[in-house]
Amino acid sequence: MKHYLYYVEQAIKDNWNKPAITNFGANSLMYSDVAINVARLHIVFEKCGLKQGDHIAICARSSAEWCVAFLAIASYKAVAVPLLSDFMPENVLNLTKASDSRLLFVDKSVLAGMQRDNVLEGFAKIDNFIGLVDIVTLDAVEGCKGTYNIKQGEIDKIFETRYPCGMSADDVEMNNGELDDLAVISYTSGTSSSPKGVMLLSKSLSGNVEIARELVPIAVKEPGNTLSILPFAHIFGLAFDFLFLFSCGCHINVFTEKPVPARLLKALASVKPFIFLTVPLLIEKVFRSKVIPTLRKPVMRFLLAIPGLRRIILGKVRSKIVETFGGNLAKAGFFIGGAAISKDVEKVMKSIRIPFAVGYGMTECGPLISYVASAHPTINDRGGVVPNLELRIDSDRPSKFPGEIQVRGAVATIGYYKNEEATKASFTSDGWLKTGDMGTQDRFGTVFIKGRCKNMILTGSGQNIYPEEIEDMINRLPYVAESLVVGRNHAIIAIVVVDYDAAKAAGMDSQQADAAVDKSVLALNSKLPAYSQIARCELRNTPFEKTPKQSIKRFMYN
Repeated sequence: MKHYLYYVEQAIKDNWNKPAITNFGANSLMYSDVAINVARLHIVFEKCGLKQGDHIAICARSSAEWCVAFLAIASYKAVAVPLLSDFMPENVLNLTKASDSRLLFVDKSVLAGMQRDNVLEGFAKIDNFIGLVDIVTLDAVEGCKGTYNIKQGEIDKIFETRYPCGMSADDVEMNNGELDDLAVISYTSGTSSSPKGVMLLSKSLSGNVEIARELVPIAVKEPGNTLSILPFAHIFGLAFDFLFLFSCGCHINVFTEKPVPARLLKALASVKPFIFLTVPLLIEKVFRSKVIPTLRKPVMRFLLAIPGLRRIILGKVRSKIVETFGGNLAKAGFFIGGAAISKDVEKVMKSIRIPFAVGYGMTECGPLISYVASAHPTINDRGGVVPNLELRIDSDRPSKFPGEIQVRGAVATIGYYKNEEATKASFTSDGWLKTGDMGTQDRFGTVFIKGRCKNMILTGSGQNIYPEEIEDMINRLPYVAESLVVGRNHAIIAIVVVDYDAAKAAGMDSQQADAAVDKSVLALNSKLPAYSQIARCELRNTPFEKTPKQSIKRFMYN
């Protein structure tokens, strides 16, 4: 296994005068600019008295500057602590303290929240804390009583002394360190009183970057434009949407706004990405609004039954989807992670031969555990386990009866930072990491995800119900935007968000839409065993609250 910074260094040298990272609609950095700005940040770290192994936090929206800050931290052999910009200011303060971070990079939006909530002075009370730094200007944040007081002119002067003829590709040397060095402490939640900072070694990120390079070889051979919408502070976005693509020499266009459909489609048309990394929610919305309703029409079903016409129709549907995402996706397609994709959408994607890969993983594995590419013959599987991991199912008959998925190997976390209780609870006595997911595995090694252990509903008769399986059935129904299945008082309740826009387009008012959804959901009972049948349907007109990776916050609706 090669260190991911080895690939980063080679990418910078090989693409010195080529575009590297662009804040879409704003400023761009060449690969040479990235190297120069990384070197400038190293000067900042030196002036601050930071040492190898010190912790440096980043709480900012994904941007070109975010990428530079991360690479500077990594190549300084310090430890990066990415914090989601959606965290509340007080949580950012608490996590900066809990992670022992000595420096914190912030952007204007995060800083505004800190000023609004009056938390800036709290950072001065953190032991050994140096200060808050604007990730763009590198200026000290006013109002924080840290010791950071480095000026732009001072950085410029030292840089010019160090590189009197200017920095060249030959001057680039990423300090890789060792694969067993601690690289990242990742906090996926900012609200816990006992935060769980996932400790990932350099070999975790390196293993994931190498897996991606093998899975998508065209990115290595023919690097092109990409559009990034995933948060880099989340390990999926960091490992794949940034490090993997950067290491290949791609031009990463960072979508710095929220991915509102109209703006996102405009960006896709402009960038024309050859690969698009996303979460299932966005893909499912596109297919359920633009593709599946058309394919379900009686006339279309009749035409699809004719072999010659089927190929032509599906070819046109494929072309339309490719065009929607910029017209260039036929090269590499979609890379989907963060949650399982629904069966109906996955089946349609395979039928129209859209190239895609679906990954199953978790932050603790940096993140990939297993994946399946679009050429795989089966539906709803998550494919084989990645090379750097072993996987087992905690079940007497793992091919038939679900059990917890457990893993161990080079890319797995070594535990949670300063949280021995959580670390101990997350590993078995013989050293396997508990994923918290239930699944099965067939004799070919294919992993089938059933749902989260904590989501499983245990009925009064002792039956295990995996709500995700029922939700997948509900989400395929007409006029359903999304759903949750929960257990209340020994009854199965379906909470459904109605797609009133789709119903209106079909000529229905809101009452008719509610009646149609309620009837179709309860009609699913004819396909469900008696112990898992839906007792009641609760309808909503607003989306569920979601996490930054667009998973529904289930705990709010139980």
